[in-house]
Amino acid sequence: MQQTKHIVIVGAGPGGLTAGMLLAKRGFKVTLFEKNPEVGGRNRPLRLDGFTFDTGPTFLMMKFVLEQMFEEAGRRLDDYVQTVPLDPMYRLKFDDRELLVSSDAETMRRELRQAFPEGDAGLDAFLAKEEKRFHKLYGCIQRDYSSLGKFLSLDLIRALPYLSLPNSVFSNLGSYFSEEKLRLTFSFQSKYLGMSPWECPALFTMLPFVEHKYGIFHVMGGLNRISSAMAEVIGEHGGEMHTGTAVQSLDIDGRAVKGVILESGERTSADAVVVNADFGYAMSKLVEPGVLRKYSPERLEKKAFSCSTFMLYLGLKKQYPLDHHTIFFAGDYQTNIRNIFSDLTLSEDFSFYIQNAAVTDPSLAPQGKSALYILVPMPNNRSGIDWEQEKQVFRDRALDTVIRRTGFTDLRENIEVEHMLSPGEWETAENVYRGATFNLSHKFSQLLYWRPHNEFEELRNCYLVGGGTHPGSGLPTIYVSAKLSSDLICKKFGMPRTSAARPMATVAADPTLAAPQRRKTGAG
Repeated sequence: MQQTKHIVIVGAGPGGLTAGMLLAKRGFKVTLFEKNPEVGGRNRPLRLDGFTFDTGPTFLMMKFVLEQMFEEAGRRLDDYVQTVPLDPMYRLKFDDRELLVSSDAETMRRELRQAFPEGDAGLDAFLAKEEKRFHKLYGCIQRDYSSLGKFLSLDLIRALPYLSLPNSVFSNLGSYFSEEKLRLTFSFQSKYLGMSPWECPALFTMLPFVEHKYGIFHVMGGLNRISSAMAEVIGEHGGEMHTGTAVQSLDIDGRAVKGVILESGERTSADAVVVNADFGYAMSKLVEPGVLRKYSPERLEKKAFSCSTFMLYLGLKKQYPLDHHTIFFAGDYQTNIRNIFSDLTLSEDFSFYIQNAAVTDPSLAPQGKSALYILVPMPNNRSGIDWEQEKQVFRDRALDTVIRRTGFTDLRENIEVEHMLSPGEWETAENVYRGATFNLSHKFSQLLYWRPHNEFEELRNCYLVGGGTHPGSGLPTIYVSAKLSSDLICKKFGMPRTSAARPMATVAADPTLAAPQRRKTGAG
């Protein structure tokens, strides 16, 4: 197809790359600008002397969404990356017990009976009711809400009872499980959105359901391989990729975006611009003061944002007997959550997550060695914490806690390479507004029509992709945001949107997706 309209994409994160694939396949001239030397944004690789880490996301859920994106781009995902289903999905460790979590229902029943006095009594009800919620709401997240008329759709009206307003994920889980720690095993996924389970809207109980229904996957070589595969597809369709090239600002005439201005001062014109930069950063740094109203810097400050994270990436001289994914809960989980989301202070006792992916994928570390990815949820930078002063102190506290909870007393002496990323660096080095790693909060008043629109409501010829627009944070929903914005661009310019791919609303209902081939993983 002749390429007649030029689309510039700011940022080669998962959303920008997905949009680039779709738009290039549909006949647009596509140019992507990425400030980092490699594509992927928070989904890019971190390479340290033979060790490879994912910078941000570490596993793939709702794999069928990603497969759909490649189908829309005229490609097969399996031709570009190798995915491995993980079973068990992860190990959860409390101060007094632990649980191996499986997407196989019978295995999960057995584990629950062993770990909790309450056992598995509520599991079947959870799976049945949350499946209904998922199928009622899944179609709703695939619509764009760029106008009130689109928001007031029959599908959404029918789905209203499944929103379970005004309940939270944690309170909603009370209809299935009584014990607090048992509820936590099905509610910690709220942190995928950077939210507390006591505040995260009940509709997001879909997240643990999706894990249990469809499983989670590791991508061999790391999730960053998805980004490099997308970049490859863009090139195959004639798109241009400019890495190591930062955008200074959008080029705006009145309220219309006519291109971008690079840090070099060069201007690149476009018929439309797709913004994949962090939303808060883009609104406050890529648009001149005085242009925006709804999302002016002053109003942006009043929005609710997610938590941040403190990251340690450790290349270790030996292998450690730790599962692929392990989550360690603070002894006083509620206080830790309150410190992160309400008090904006550091906790003495904190939860953390460790990925030890080399037990599944030896390519990530030299032979006989380990690559540990450690994540500690943190307050975002509205806390006022001076991370230049605190980061080394907290790094030592984090290692002390990891050693105590894992029993790996020789961990420090076996660190060969190390990289640290504090909430401060998320903001200054990664261009994440207030270091809020998961973008705008997903409280109900910032969802659907009330989230920044895919066709950005403040500027013409400007479209948003990524966690800061509809549907929200998380890789599958970011991919959906790219499809929504790409469809809107096609509609604007009268370009065809048809493809051989199945409609997304039907993909999740395919029974063949419900039972992925299982592969035993983990060292535990």
